[in-house]
Amino acid sequence: MARTERLTKINFLVYVGILFVVTVAVALFSLTTGAVEIPASKIFSVLAGTGENSVFEKIIFEIRLPRILMAVAVGGGLSVAGAVFQAILMNPLAEPYILGISSGGSFGAVLSFVLGLSFFGTQVFAFAGALIVVFIVFLLGRRFGEIEPGVLLLSGVMVGAFFGAGILIMTTMLDTSLRTAVFWLIGSLSFAETENLYFVLPVTLLATAVLVLNSYKYNVLALGSGGAKQLGINTNRVKNTAYVFASLLVGSVVSISGIIGFVGLIIPHVSRMLFGQDYRIIIPSSFFLGASFLILADTLARNIMSPAELPVGAVTAIIGAPVFVYLLRKRFNG
Repeated sequence: MARTERLTKINFLVYVGILFVVTVAVALFSLTTGAVEIPASKIFSVLAGTGENSVFEKIIFEIRLPRILMAVAVGGGLSVAGAVFQAILMNPLAEPYILGISSGGSFGAVLSFVLGLSFFGTQVFAFAGALIVVFIVFLLGRRFGEIEPGVLLLSGVMVGAFFGAGILIMTTMLDTSLRTAVFWLIGSLSFAETENLYFVLPVTLLATAVLVLNSYKYNVLALGSGGAKQLGINTNRVKNTAYVFASLLVGSVVSISGIIGFVGLIIPHVSRMLFGQDYRIIIPSSFFLGASFLILADTLARNIMSPAELPVGAVTAIIGAPVFVYLLRKRFNG
């Protein structure tokens, strides 16, 4: 795919259509793979409602499909948030957790473990913790009434470090919940259930839709606030909207999966390599690429040590670290 060609509606629809088909194909592959192998023919018959094997139906609808949909929400959401933060911070190394949102969410989750709450309580505490950090960093990161990338970045790092210290203190109070806390801090999709999708999937799709609709404005932000204002862009409103919705994405994701690293950092770079620098295609393509990547990573996490399971965050880190080093070298060595 040409990286310098002008983006047209036809090109946009073709690219998004191809990526959608790839994501569906990856999801179908994941449905067939696991401790119990399910033939593709059985998958289609069960999904079409013509299957007669109740065991396969239970595995597909109660275990694998919710997990795949969770991977779509988490992987897509993190990738979109990463692309948006890289745009508003004007920093290609920015990623979804750089503003301390993950630390707030993890603080809330670990606090719920200390208090012995149910998983629903953990979700509520994690989301609330993420929103508290979003609000604090937003207040600290403004300069002259507008978000200043450098100030926002430093505020996020400091607030994240503060909450990170709180997490370490609380982990010393855990006993039987320590393993769950470790899985949460590494990142896992093992908490995926149908009920959890009712919250995270709509939030992810809504926030992504808003960010896609505003994506053309992020191209102008690359000119700097002064240049963008001369072109009639209300930079204050654009940055605030992007920050709020991208943070909402990250907060909802952290509340259900914990901290899954490298997805939101690497996928936007891969999207730029494939489609160029236009955020009108970077953001939607990042969603599908991130969803496909996390589905594959989770499939590997489920099967590599079967019947035991690795946290998917460990898999994304093992894959993501060398890939990021390669991308970094390629970027600076031409």
